Amino acid sequence: METSWLVLAGALLLSFLALRRHARNRRLPPGPPAVPLFGNLLWLRNSTSDVEPLLLELFKRYGPVVTLRMGSRLAIFVSDRRLAHAALVGAGAVTIANRPKAATSTLLGVSDNIITSADYGPVWRLLRRNLVAETLHPSRVRLFAPARAWVRGVLLDKLRQGGADGGAPGDVMEAFRYTMFCLLVLMCFGERLDEAAVRAIEESERAWLLHIARQMNVFFFFPSITKHVFHGRLQTARALRRRQMELFVPLINARREYKRQLKEGQAPTSETTFRHSYVDTLLDITLPEEGHRPLTDDEIVTLCSEFLTAGTDTTSTGLQWIMAELVKNPAVQESLHAEIMGACGDGAAEEVSEEAVQHMPYLKAVILEGLRKHPPGHFVLPHKAAEDMDVGGYLIPKGATVNFMVAEMGRDGSEWERPMEFAPERFMEGGDGAGVDMTGTKGIRMMPFGVGRRICAGLSIAMLHLEYFVANMVREFEWKEAPGHEVEFEEKREFTTVMKKPLRPLLVPRRSS
Repeated sequence: METSWLVLAGALLLSFLALRRHARNRRLPPGPPAVPLFGNLLWLRNSTSDVEPLLLELFKRYGPVVTLRMGSRLAIFVSDRRLAHAALVGAGAVTIANRPKAATSTLLGVSDNIITSADYGPVWRLLRRNLVAETLHPSRVRLFAPARAWVRGVLLDKLRQGGADGGAPGDVMEAFRYTMFCLLVLMCFGERLDEAAVRAIEESERAWLLHIARQMNVFFFFPSITKHVFHGRLQTARALRRRQMELFVPLINARREYKRQLKEGQAPTSETTFRHSYVDTLLDITLPEEGHRPLTDDEIVTLCSEFLTAGTDTTSTGLQWIMAELVKNPAVQESLHAEIMGACGDGAAEEVSEEAVQHMPYLKAVILEGLRKHPPGHFVLPHKAAEDMDVGGYLIPKGATVNFMVAEMGRDGSEWERPMEFAPERFMEGGDGAGVDMTGTKGIRMMPFGVGRRICAGLSIAMLHLEYFVANMVREFEWKEAPGHEVEFEEKREFTTVMKKPLRPLLVPRRSS
């Protein structure tokens, strides 16, 4: 009898110790001191809009998983690629596939029915499947080849104008951003608009995004109070949203009319009108969970804004960093030019075709190296845990925001040889990056487009655009460092991570035409 009591007591003690150990293993990741409701005290001297330098210091102090508190929001950041793979691709991938609610939806009433913000569920799957199958599918992408050829001409003309008449070299980022936006506007609305119309849409989008990025973070803290204290910021946001509606809705209605004409067998009324557009697909969508209702104009405007934003700044930023590296590494540029000329013959053709770039391994290596060293986004879009989960032995509680350090993974010295050197050869046969999996399915080595359930739907078209425009720019010009405008690789956080000192190269024409 006494032995039985001892066995029972021992079992209870072991259970108690196991529970204590489990509770200890399930603690939140470490982080700096915080107070209830306000969050970390460090926000008294640091901005939430430029958190990356702060995080790099915190990782050194606390390890690869760090907790920050921004008001009532719990945010967890992961810098280790193996932990990121376990969370985003492993057994808990669905658990972390939701998105946190944005201030634009909770305070401004802007629809959350967009691909980047919708929770993982039927609406998100419907919208993403529509984008991938109806606009980003290779057969659809080929329909826009004339649009890319037109934009290539616009881009080269703008580059020729920079520094013309002996003036200072132009800021090529402005040319990249404008021409990429032209292309996305055409793909979105199916119409080749003039420069004034494109500029109006571009300015509207930029003003909206800047305001959301720089002025709305204050609502992380005591939103029930700050929405009254900072009411002016909300009024400005609503005015910017009305401007978007004023510009977008007429273009959406024009596609409604165009679709009606096609249905009735009428010919298009304008030679600048494309037969297919992203808006066309949105006009055909109905939401089964809501009685098969069509999308509202508000929802379509938000989806169009997402489409324009997602493909413009990321691609133009990628182009800026890649061309800056080619300026700074003339031997790499000449190797790339030799490959281009070998594929295009004597250069008599008007362009480096999209078909040709598919057979240029060194070009692809240059693009991959640019994305590894300089990913346009140093974070993915934030994830939200749908239920309690474990990452590296730490508890990620339901509702917590989780993000991943994209740039740190691509620059990890334990994974890449000479990580801060621009060496496209690493992606050629025998290099330490040969055969890298950009989707991260088997393991994460670099993740400029994210990985897992919420991987960027535009990965393939982004690679096409980068390869096509880089090839054509290198064929057209020798990109050289201009005296007084030396290339510097210091970074600056905007919507993406851009060059703090804009790229202003000397462009020497390679062809007499």
